[in-house]
Amino acid sequence: MSHKKRQRSVILDLAVTLDGFVEGKNGEVDWCIMDSEMGFHNFLNQIDTILYGRKSYDLWGEYTPEKNSGMEEEMWELIHSKEKYVFSRTQKGPETTAVYINENILEEVNKLKSKPGKDIWLYGGANLITTFVNLGLVDEFRLSVHPIVLGEGKPLFVDIKKSFNLRLVNSRTYSSGVVQLIYHNDEM
Repeated sequence: MSHKKRQRSVILDLAVTLDGFVEGKNGEVDWCIMDSEMGFHNFLNQIDTILYGRKSYDLWGEYTPEKNSGMEEEMWELIHSKEKYVFSRTQKGPETTAVYINENILEEVNKLKSKPGKDIWLYGGANLITTFVNLGLVDEFRLSVHPIVLGEGKPLFVDIKKSFNLRLVNSRTYSSGVVQLIYHNDEM
């Protein structure tokens, strides 16, 4: 009896405003609601690898919260325990806390997906998300739609080259007004 090895999934998990922005016009994310009801720690325990674009990594890859911040400190400790990959066209990355990938994104990500382990979190930013979507590398879209309209900012999707259908596998509404939608991409 053969056991087919499960390939790791690339999961795009992020917060988005009702009007489709992932950041405000000046990069602000202060509208993002974090509460324990949403189970973000459970998600972090489901993954062992995080994929960053260089700008996102520069902002958040080594972020340290204020001391004695409780839940936030615990969350960032869990995030920093993961294996990190940074996608950059220019920077080679002397840091030892992350592996830099400068070319052959499709091949490199497929290698990661084939390795044993937990799922992979595509953290972003927007350019990297677009590249992954266009290359067919996102297996699951976990979008937490926040009850706010910004009017302008950085949109979730820009320059997507082809349409594709997603299958809704779960939706949940939280008392904060956030609605989490989880879609599987069966076409990729």
